[in-house]
Amino acid sequence: MKYNIFFDESNKLDVEKKYSYYGAYGVEQSLCDSIVMDINKILRKTGKKSEYHFTEYNNDKDIAPYIYCLHHFIKTNLQINIFVVDNDIAFNFARNADITVTELRNLFYVKIPERLFYGLTRGLSNDYRTVEIVVDHSPEYGKMRVYSKLKQQMNAHAIYRGMKYYVNKAWYKESHKSIPLQIVDLFMGIVVFLIEKSYLNIDDDKPIIKSDLIYRFLIEGDNIDIYQKHINIFNWDGQKDIIHEVNISEYLSQFMAFKTQYDINEMTKISSIRNPIDTTKDIRLKMGYTNNQLRMLLGYLDQLSGKGRNTFVMQNYYKIF
Repeated sequence: MKYNIFFDESNKLDVEKKYSYYGAYGVEQSLCDSIVMDINKILRKTGKKSEYHFTEYNNDKDIAPYIYCLHHFIKTNLQINIFVVDNDIAFNFARNADITVTELRNLFYVKIPERLFYGLTRGLSNDYRTVEIVVDHSPEYGKMRVYSKLKQQMNAHAIYRGMKYYVNKAWYKESHKSIPLQIVDLFMGIVVFLIEKSYLNIDDDKPIIKSDLIYRFLIEGDNIDIYQKHINIFNWDGQKDIIHEVNISEYLSQFMAFKTQYDINEMTKISSIRNPIDTTKDIRLKMGYTNNQLRMLLGYLDQLSGKGRNTFVMQNYYKIF
């Protein structure tokens, strides 16, 4: 049997960023194939041509393919591990150890994925399996021989621990050619957004649009409960080899409380300024929303009329599946 691990990063180790993030998703090959087929079906039905990329979600015309993908994927038996590094601590370590930033990155690019992968492969000891590691393409990885090092160290770990798996391949793919890598990007993007509280920036429509996607994804079905159970987040604070689990529920509750109040305020404004003869465009202009926020407005109007917030968005999803 074959098991796949997909790895991506966000906010590369950089002095200008507070944190850097590393994410890994583990999945059986057969389940992975099924998920890819379903996501391709979503792409065909919604007409989405470009890849899923959280940072590029700045126009809610794409809310359907994004929320369909997130909602469909989270119902699978997923496991995603995310590692958060405080860059200040990392660079202080480099200065104290008298190593260059390049050397520091070299260490982190191997050690952090290693720790993430161990968590995913811990349950693979019952039956012998082959493991394939797929990493989002980066020129740095090739220069640092990340692929060969990961394969070697993972196999050494498997032998030492008596694990019944063997990494037969560690290589890269371009993200636009790999739906699983795009899925890691989406879920890691949500984690970054929540931890850094980017939703507090309401002077820019981009974080408002992202907030609306995340909120509407989380309130669909029991997604918020599944999210808390299957997205595992850890941070490194420079204390030897110790890592600490991050309580994502705290960040989720803060976001949900903020977003709920924000939406109440917006819907109160809509109720106060709308006239019975107003078109959707009239209301949008009165609210000062851009064209990129049209689906957000439609969600508010559904909710004000007594329907569910996702009524118009999710109706076609349930026709597909």
